[in-house]
Amino acid sequence: MTAGESGRGTKERTPVRTAIDPRRAAPHLAGGDRPTPLSRAWWHTPRLVRGLTALCLAALLATAALAATVLGGAREGIDSIGHRAAPQAVRAADLYFALSDMDAQAANLLLIGADPDYTALRRQTQDTYEQRRGQADLDLQRAAEAAVDDPAGQRAVQTVIGELGRYEALVARAQLLEDQAHAPAGKPSLQALDAYRQATDLLRAKLLPATDEVTAANAVTVDRSYATQRDDLAAGWSWLLVTGLLALAALGALQRTLTRRFRRRVNPALAATALLAAVASAAGLGLVSAAEHHLAVAKSNAYDSVIAMSRARAVAYDMNADESRYLTDPARAAAYEQSFFAKTQSIAGVEGATLATYNSELAGRGAGRFDGFLGTELRNITFPGEQDAAERVLRTFRAYQQDDRRIRELNAQGRLKEAVTLNTGTVPGQSNADFELLSTALGDVLAINQQALDRAIAAVDEDLGTGAAVTGGLALATALALTVLGVRPRLREYR
Repeated sequence: MTAGESGRGTKERTPVRTAIDPRRAAPHLAGGDRPTPLSRAWWHTPRLVRGLTALCLAALLATAALAATVLGGAREGIDSIGHRAAPQAVRAADLYFALSDMDAQAANLLLIGADPDYTALRRQTQDTYEQRRGQADLDLQRAAEAAVDDPAGQRAVQTVIGELGRYEALVARAQLLEDQAHAPAGKPSLQALDAYRQATDLLRAKLLPATDEVTAANAVTVDRSYATQRDDLAAGWSWLLVTGLLALAALGALQRTLTRRFRRRVNPALAATALLAAVASAAGLGLVSAAEHHLAVAKSNAYDSVIAMSRARAVAYDMNADESRYLTDPARAAAYEQSFFAKTQSIAGVEGATLATYNSELAGRGAGRFDGFLGTELRNITFPGEQDAAERVLRTFRAYQQDDRRIRELNAQGRLKEAVTLNTGTVPGQSNADFELLSTALGDVLAINQQALDRAIAAVDEDLGTGAAVTGGLALATALALTVLGVRPRLREYR
């Protein structure tokens, strides 16, 4: 063999150096000993980067989906309270109030009779009856519209619609018979009284219970919705924190892998993604906390007082009707007196009191140290001006109760016309005048809490409205895009 041949042979045997394929970095595992996902050798650089990228994307998507679910549920819960249950309950309470005052005015018309001393009052009473009649029709229409998705509410509304016409016909008959009889004050004709008894019995047995059923049903719905949403928000906040931290941890792991494997200190796109994820997670947690706060304000602070005061006003008008019924129908005076006292206790309950001792025992108790609707309100003072307004309710309620005792004393002394005058009078110090002050005070407390409820609902609508959804969607899309853009150039190096 010549030297040239030897040189050529040597040259042909020299191996050619090629780039090392990282996917073949473990030749001892070739063939039947291929690596598995549980082995370290399986996670070569491209696969590790892809896996961490997928984890980051999944964590970002999970955080966004969880935030949307939690905040969507919060908005639905508060929307249920503020836009459906509360308005429906208030309308039902307004209907109860209108029906009760209709009956009070009907009783007053029988009570004052044809006495010429009450001519102006009779005309005013008739006007008030017609006004309440129109209000009841409007409230009934609104209640029917609000109860479209509520079977129980629909049944209750249908009951009122079906019986209200009968009630109005009986009242009209009682007034006609009274006009024909020309009866003196406090002594209606037996025929007119019998027609009124049928009317008021119908009202008390069917109309008012059906109306109150709507309010009570809505209160139960709101309580259940509030308890569920409060628990969901607390759990949602915790889970949102966990998924947000997981997303940041995954982004940190991906950043660290790129730094170690590619000798680059910072990947700008991933750094921007991490910052965006941190800001978005903090914003999401803040929105959940704000929603939880607004939910508590809307339900516990405002709605509970709205319902308490709405029902208190409705019951107060029925109580005022009992006072007139007591004078109008001596045969049922004891029953109406007991009904008056039961409603008194439902507004401001004093355990162990009787009608004779009630005023003194109520006066001896501090604000909120009694039961009933007013007690509930005085233990739930939250908003500016609410304390003064609630205490004014208590003062006017006491004044009205004092008027009632004077009426009963005059009646017991046989001074019926004086009792009728005190009961129906609108001069300061007379019962109807003081009752009007009570009604105004109740309306003021109701307005304060209704405005607070509206503000809480508006705040949620603003925080969790379309703007928040669009911002969240853009943040998610940006984070996903930056994550992909951050790793794409590095993966290209392995193609």
